[in-house]
Amino acid sequence: MASKVQLGRRERVVATILCAFVSAVPHAGDAQDRYPVDWPAVATESMEYFSALLRTDTSNPPGNETEAARYLQRILQQEGIEAELFALDPTRANLVARLGGNGSKRPILVMAHTDVVGVQRENWSVDPFAAVVRDGYVYGRGSLDDKDNVAAALMLMLLLERADVELDRDVIFLAEAGEEGTTRFGVDYMVENHWDEIAAEYCLAEGGGAVARAGQVQRVAIATTEKFPMRVRLVAHGTAGHGSVPRLDNAVSALARAVGRLADWQSPMRLNETTRAYFDRLGDISSPEQAARYRGLTDPVQRPEIERYFAEYEPNHYSALRTSVVPTMMSAGFRRNVIPTEAEATIDIRGLPDEDPEEFYRVLASVIDDPNVEIIPEGVYRPASPPSSLDNEMFQALEGVTQRLFPNAVTLPTMLNGATDMAQIRAQGTQCYGFGPVRPEDDVSGGGGAHGDDERILESSLLSLVQFLWYAVVEVAATEG
Repeated sequence: MASKVQLGRRERVVATILCAFVSAVPHAGDAQDRYPVDWPAVATESMEYFSALLRTDTSNPPGNETEAARYLQRILQQEGIEAELFALDPTRANLVARLGGNGSKRPILVMAHTDVVGVQRENWSVDPFAAVVRDGYVYGRGSLDDKDNVAAALMLMLLLERADVELDRDVIFLAEAGEEGTTRFGVDYMVENHWDEIAAEYCLAEGGGAVARAGQVQRVAIATTEKFPMRVRLVAHGTAGHGSVPRLDNAVSALARAVGRLADWQSPMRLNETTRAYFDRLGDISSPEQAARYRGLTDPVQRPEIERYFAEYEPNHYSALRTSVVPTMMSAGFRRNVIPTEAEATIDIRGLPDEDPEEFYRVLASVIDDPNVEIIPEGVYRPASPPSSLDNEMFQALEGVTQRLFPNAVTLPTMLNGATDMAQIRAQGTQCYGFGPVRPEDDVSGGGGAHGDDERILESSLLSLVQFLWYAVVEVAATEG
C-alpha cells in the first residue's frame, strides 16, 4: 500500500481534485445559503443511494427499470414526497415526484434515466454491478451514464423537502426508462401520454460535464442543444449473375461508389448561437495557436485549413460544425461466386438542430448521383429543436454556480454530437440544459467513460453534482427571502 508520500500520478490527481472540491464548498451567509446544508453528511448519504442504484442491473435490453423506480419511490415516500410510477410496460416504469411551489412561476424538471447499456463482463476488471470503490473512483455501469444524475436528483428532492424550501415553482423529478435506444417506454411515453405530469419551463438533465487539469476544474460544459439522428440506408440495385462475368450494373460496385462519394463530400459548415459562444469562450482558455483556430472559423480565408485540422486532430469539433455523414455498416451477397441483386449500407447522419431532413436527403441523392442507389430514411426518432437560450435566468444561474464551485473555470455552452432525452423535452418548448460530473482531463481522453469498459466516476464528483443541482434550483425556484 502506498504511503502518503508515495502516491502515484493518478492518486495525486484524485487527491488534488478532492481538495479542490472541499475548498470550493460555499460558505454560509451567501444569498443562496438561506438553507444551510451539511455537505459532508450529504456526500455520505448520496453515495449510499448511488451505490444501490449501480448494484441494480437495469441493462437495456431488457431494462427492468421498474426495480430502480420502486427503490427511488420508497426513499421519496419515506420522506413524505409523493412519487408515482407511469409505465407502458410494467417492467419499465418511469417515476415522477413533485414538490409543490406557490405557482407564481412555471416548474423546473430535473430528469435522469435509470437504464444503462449492457456490458461485456470479460472486459471489466471489476464486477460492473457491484459499485466497487478503487483509487478514489466508483466503478460501475451507469456511473457516468446516468445513475450519477439519478442519485443527485434524488438527493436534491430530499434536501428541498427537509429544508422546507419555499418555492415559487414546482420542482419535478423524472427518472425515465428507455433512454438507451428504447424511448417509447420512457420519454416518448411520458411526453405523449403524461405531459401534464412533467411540463416545465426549464429542464436540467445529463449531457454536460466539467474537466479538471492538474487538479483544477478548467471548464464546465453546459449542453444547450444537440444534433439529432436522421439515419438512412443506401440500397444499390443491380442484376444478379455469376461472379466470373463482370457486369456494369454490379450492385456492390454501385454501393461502393456511393459510399465513397459521401465519404469524400463535406456538408456545409453552419454555426448557431451555442457553437459560436462555445468556440469563442474556448479560445479564452486555450493557447494562442488554438485560440486563433477557434476564432478563425468565421473567416472564410482561414476556415478551410481550420476545418482540415479539425477533421484530423479534433473530430468532435469537426462534427460540431456541420450535419455529419458517416458510413457505419455494409452488407451484400450470400456466396462469393454470385453477384447479388442488392447491396446495402447504413449511414449514420447527425443533423444540426435546424436541419431539414427531407431537403438534406435530396442533397445526398445529388452527391451520390446514381439512379440505381436508393436512399431509404430510417425515421427521425429524436426531434429537432432550436438551441436553448443563453440569455435567461436559468443559464445565468448555471454560470453563477460554475463560478461559485469552480472559480477558475469558464462555462462553455455546448452542442452535443450525440442524442439525449432532452430532445423530446426541448421540442415541447422547454428550455433544457445538460450538466455532468467532474472528470480529470486524462480520463476524458482515455478509457473508463460512458458506455466503456470499467466505466467510473470520481467519488468526489457525486457531491459536486448534488451541489450544482442544489444551488441552481434554489437560485431559480426558491422564493426570494
